[in-house]
Amino acid sequence: MPYVKAEAKLSVGPRTYKIYKLRALEAEGYDVSRLPYSIRVLLENVLRNYDGRDIAQEHIDALARWNPKSPEGEVALKVTRVVMQDYTGVPAVVDLATMREIAAKSGRDPSVVNPRVPVDLIIDHSVQVDHWASPQALSLNIRLEIERNRERYVFLKWAQSAFKNLRVFPPGTGIIHQVNLEYLARVVWTEGDTAFFETLVGMDSHTTMINGLGVVGWGVGGVEAEAAMLGEPITIRVPRVVGVRLYGEPRPGVTATDIVLAVTEALRKVNVVDAFVEFFGEGVRKLSVPDRATIANMAPEYGSTVGLFPVDGNTLDYLSATGRPEELIALVKKYYEEQGVFRGVEDAEYSQVVDFDLSAVEPSAAGPTLPWQRRSLQDVPKSFVEFLAQRKKRDKRKAVEIEIGGRRTEFGDGDVAIAAITSCTNTSNPYLLVAAGLVAKKAVEAGLSVPPYVKTSFAPGSRAVEEILRRAGLMPYLEKLGFHVVAYGCTTCIGNSGPLPQPVSKAIKEYDIMAAAVLSGNRNFEGRVHPEIRAAYLASPPLVVAYALAGSVLRDLSREPLGVGKEGKPVYLKDVWPSPEEVNEVVARAMDPKIYIEKYSKIGELVPEWSELKVPSGNLYQWRSDDTYIQPSPLFEGRPTTGDIINARPLLILGDSITTDHISPAGSIPPDSPAGRYLAERGVQQRDFNTFGARRGNWEVMVRGTFWSKGYINKIEGGLEGGYTVKYPEGLKTTVYEAAMMYKREGVPVVVVAGKNYGAGSSRDWAAKGPKLLGVKAVIAESFERIHRSNLTMVGIVPIQLPQGVTVDSLNLKGPETIDIIGLEDLAPGKELTLRIHRPDGRTDELRAKAAVYTWAEVEYIKHGGILPYVLRKLLEKS
Repeated sequence: MPYVKAEAKLSVGPRTYKIYKLRALEAEGYDVSRLPYSIRVLLENVLRNYDGRDIAQEHIDALARWNPKSPEGEVALKVTRVVMQDYTGVPAVVDLATMREIAAKSGRDPSVVNPRVPVDLIIDHSVQVDHWASPQALSLNIRLEIERNRERYVFLKWAQSAFKNLRVFPPGTGIIHQVNLEYLARVVWTEGDTAFFETLVGMDSHTTMINGLGVVGWGVGGVEAEAAMLGEPITIRVPRVVGVRLYGEPRPGVTATDIVLAVTEALRKVNVVDAFVEFFGEGVRKLSVPDRATIANMAPEYGSTVGLFPVDGNTLDYLSATGRPEELIALVKKYYEEQGVFRGVEDAEYSQVVDFDLSAVEPSAAGPTLPWQRRSLQDVPKSFVEFLAQRKKRDKRKAVEIEIGGRRTEFGDGDVAIAAITSCTNTSNPYLLVAAGLVAKKAVEAGLSVPPYVKTSFAPGSRAVEEILRRAGLMPYLEKLGFHVVAYGCTTCIGNSGPLPQPVSKAIKEYDIMAAAVLSGNRNFEGRVHPEIRAAYLASPPLVVAYALAGSVLRDLSREPLGVGKEGKPVYLKDVWPSPEEVNEVVARAMDPKIYIEKYSKIGELVPEWSELKVPSGNLYQWRSDDTYIQPSPLFEGRPTTGDIINARPLLILGDSITTDHISPAGSIPPDSPAGRYLAERGVQQRDFNTFGARRGNWEVMVRGTFWSKGYINKIEGGLEGGYTVKYPEGLKTTVYEAAMMYKREGVPVVVVAGKNYGAGSSRDWAAKGPKLLGVKAVIAESFERIHRSNLTMVGIVPIQLPQGVTVDSLNLKGPETIDIIGLEDLAPGKELTLRIHRPDGRTDELRAKAAVYTWAEVEYIKHGGILPYVLRKLLEKS
């Protein structure tokens, strides 16, 4: 039962709600007034869901007595709802459908397997930019998307009717985080007569975008989200809370994108990994909710679990501007006032305070390969030259003449092959998109055009924001420069950038040209945006337009012209850049709550091809053996490893910053890969291979794609190209998949050894599921990315952290060694383990390392072979 001592009543208009009042704890000796906002939200969640078992007094104490300098303990939370996108959502629903089948075979009612909280799945990650710079681009890309993904879309449409509490948003609706921000979120949630802080988890690391609205939510792995859907509490360590005091006011010409790139750079330096970040101070009031959401979106890039803003007048204005009901807005204000957190928490205690001056931010970009490599505009050319020297071993620009569409032009190093206004970070922000539209308008009027080798695209994450641009009369100017709408989804930022123009692709391959991409995204890891483009820069939407016009990242936009306009006059960035007053005036004139109400009222009607899909009915899915997109999950099979791991072989020995893209690529499936060969053997034509992301519902494809990436080096035998390893003791060089299958047939356990920040990048459940199916028992690393470490425990893989001062290189592993891991029999959170490394010459080295297992719940998951078998056993025991 809930913590009744905290129950209280709240009247809002004609309704009265039950709430769990935080100040009620002061009567029990707790000092709640000093707690940061985020800790109060977690505390309310624990009070409301208290049952004395899963959520107990120790959880209340851990939060109510929160120690800012050394927070201790763990808390179990039950989130309000779960959001997913289709890349991560499809395998999650496959797992649920498999659980139903197992339940039915066990003689139980399959409907016991059903989401217990509201789940929204937004199909936004599968569209590719096959067509661009054309009025027909959008319709052609959607048509191709439906054709390529018909099998998985039929499955999702079946799931929507088969499962309770599951709502599916068809392709072409928008990007998950923008739909969440503009439509799904309520800030204060109600169930029956109870009102409470809205909380959520999402199957995408950039779920933190919702923090801009004041909602506590973050990204988790797919398996963890599945447990939350099924009513399991999510267990997290009590976090450090880092307060970021914003002061000053952004200078004219500085955008929210510039601010978030500067914030990312600053917070990376002070280490906020695994912390909750809260923004406070006078500068917060200077930022609109769309600007706050832009900053919150990139919390994974600065390393924190959340990047939370307070709920204040700006929040209420945004709820009103996006068409939320008046009664909800009144409830939000009254509830937050009653809980003492409206406009944030004055004099809250923080683990650390970081001061950030908004007035010091300058226009910038980040690259060429990492989101935190912020560059002032004048430093962008230098950064590319340095990258060119590193990758191509040349310090002079190489260029060739190519012909595109009947036009001959020079194309060379540093030229912009892709200019994309894309991703969740920026494209629901009407201020940023209006700024881009005004730059386009001024540029067209000045006589500028985009070089023919630049592939331009515009993928707004929100149909509402595109309508604002049309009402403002700015879309024709963007289209004049080739920025036609190509999709309403995640495109270039996730690697779904589609093909380059054939002459550009040919020049890159044949003449070894180092081209560049500029995108308004949040991720630019090397090779992510496009396999033929190594350098990519993150920039605001108006700067994307500017770089498209300039055609090169070697041009210093702070002082060199974008191009030559009418009458041969040079046109500079300052000539086309709009003032803040211009942007605000256009947004105020064009934005209307009716736009949001109208667009979201037509969900399901916007893409006729979706409505025409014929789907099966019933509680159980009708699996087809010839379906190359959807197959039942094998993650419930096999026995967990509960004892020590003996004579394990290193499957891979890796360096620092191995990302989830390296572990489980999301992009196109190469024909020479194990996954490509698997599809070809089943009669799938290469043109229909689609992407790993699209085929996440078929474990046969995904396990073969695990570690198939050219973007990393396997250190075995001195260094092998990504995707390959050596099988011992034969010394056979082969693919990672084939070596793993040989080891599995022989009953030999395998481990992965890696450097710092293993699992960096987007949360991706297959980056944990894939290694699990390869037979990986443990990952031994110098450090782990937060979400991925959790995901490993969720599938039953033991994450092990090397002691300080010991590196992957100092272990001196060559490949033929075997490794024992001692101490797993009685595994406990943070337990010290013994690693024994047996060398080929007969020597044995021994060292101590820590199990990077943080909670007792994670211990249980490892003991059961993963959270899915654990939850299924509990469900079947109850039914």
